[in-house]
Amino acid sequence: MTTIVVVKKDNQIAIAADSLVTFGDTRLSHAYECNDKLVKVGESWVGLCGSTAHFPVMRSVLNTMDNCVLGTRDQVFETFVRAHQILKEKYFLNTKEDEDDPYESSQITALIANPGGIFGVYSYREVFSFERFWAIGSGKAFSLGAMHAVYEKSGMTARKIAQMGVEAGAEFDKNSAGPFRVEVIKVATK
Repeated sequence: MTTIVVVKKDNQIAIAADSLVTFGDTRLSHAYECNDKLVKVGESWVGLCGSTAHFPVMRSVLNTMDNCVLGTRDQVFETFVRAHQILKEKYFLNTKEDEDDPYESSQITALIANPGGIFGVYSYREVFSFERFWAIGSGKAFSLGAMHAVYEKSGMTARKIAQMGVEAGAEFDKNSAGPFRVEVIKVATK
């Protein structure tokens, strides 16, 4: 799986990801494949977790679709609703998860960092706007604990907290490993 984190603190936002890909019991480290789980989309960084099939597909969808705007919670929602339709029509997305699901699944879990804030997107296009930090992937519990423990400490920047989050995920989650990628952006002034 993966470990991806976002942190907002002191007018900065950091997003960080590990680089390990797994296929069952097989690990494909960065030494064998340039695994990049962060996608640049305009002013945004999008971190994806789940099937490795998502990475080339979502890079293509988000970077080529008309009106791909990710600056607010509502804009993220509308963009992912349109992306869902493209995923079904052009890329043959399998929307099935459980029979009693309320909506079709996009099979996507993502974190977004941009000057407008930090957002999480889940498979039914649920969008959350986070004020401090969040994590996704199989290492998320370890990351959340690590980031919670240091968030209020003096001298801890968004970058340092994010770095600690992905490092904790990789330390304790067998499906996450470095090297890590960390991107930092400034929060938009209101």
